[in-house]
Amino acid sequence: MKLETFALERLQSTWENRVAWNLSESGVQPLRLMELADTEALRDAVLAQELGYPQTNGTAALRTAIAALYDGATPDHVQVTNGGSEANCVVLMHLVEPGDEIVVMTPVYMQAWGLARALGGAVKAWPLRTVGDGAAARWRPDVEALRALVTAKTRAIVICNPNNPTGARIDAATLDEIARVAARTDAWIVSDEIYRGAEREADETPTMWGRSERVIVTSGLSKAYGLPGLRIGWVVAPPATIDALWSIHDYTTIAPGAINDRVAAMALTPGRRERLLARTRAIIRTNYPLVAAWAERHGLTHVPPEAGAIAYLRYPGDVNSTALVTRLREERGVLIVPGDHFEMDGYLRVGFGSDPAHLTNALARAGDFLESALGARK
Repeated sequence: MKLETFALERLQSTWENRVAWNLSESGVQPLRLMELADTEALRDAVLAQELGYPQTNGTAALRTAIAALYDGATPDHVQVTNGGSEANCVVLMHLVEPGDEIVVMTPVYMQAWGLARALGGAVKAWPLRTVGDGAAARWRPDVEALRALVTAKTRAIVICNPNNPTGARIDAATLDEIARVAARTDAWIVSDEIYRGAEREADETPTMWGRSERVIVTSGLSKAYGLPGLRIGWVVAPPATIDALWSIHDYTTIAPGAINDRVAAMALTPGRRERLLARTRAIIRTNYPLVAAWAERHGLTHVPPEAGAIAYLRYPGDVNSTALVTRLREERGVLIVPGDHFEMDGYLRVGFGSDPAHLTNALARAGDFLESALGARK
């Protein structure tokens, strides 16, 4: 298996902890452990945790808490992983055989794209399209285009809902349509829902879970919960599929960290989960107007994100996006993600989930740079 370079992760891994102004993140300002374990009893429970191997597929307490988020699921439907990235990895390792067709919603975080290709799959892009104008514009999936892409060779349809990098949300009716398209050829649907709960608009995004017997959902605590350092993700799937994924997990990371598992179970307790998601939504709803006003001021256009702490911005001119962000980092110390890392040059992904003062200062530096590099108006 030959893996191509994962450009986005290589960029972030190299620079995110070395720049003064990081706007490359797609989540919100992380919580501190003291904010989550905010009672003496909870702090004592963390400190009393034995540092041995936990249950390798996740403790019963954590899998029970995760299962409660999905109607009809039980702990046997859940595999705990080290982050959502491992969840996606073990799923694709299970599903993809050489020659399989994998339909992937685009633009998207390119992990599934790269892994499927490395596993011998033929990847077919299913692009989102824009509908409407101005503040009413939205990114939307084209179900008719999906019907044309799915064939008897299609092993899986991979979606990201809410979507990274656009912030688009797929409504329940469209999810039902996707399930009907997949059912024609018995294709699996892999739904990455790691941004579910991080809505800027409306209520919690509907899940794909329960719309077909051949649905696999991946998620985790990094984005909507503000807990990326816990490295806790999960897969929800039929029990037979979970058994197969557990066997693959034996070859990857074997088990989550014991403390991580314990703290994750705390985060998902009733009441506490709701408070974490309310915090995330408050950050997104407070900060988005800052980046929207900045974008308009500097001649950048975008479709307003419905969820997630990310704005996908189109800039004027024909400068390559990687060249542009490299200069921005070198000259102004600001890190953002270029659109060509999503196979869409001419765009920038700007994360706005940080402290408002940090965000404002970083945007100011980026705006001054763009004015000189692109001739963007101030």
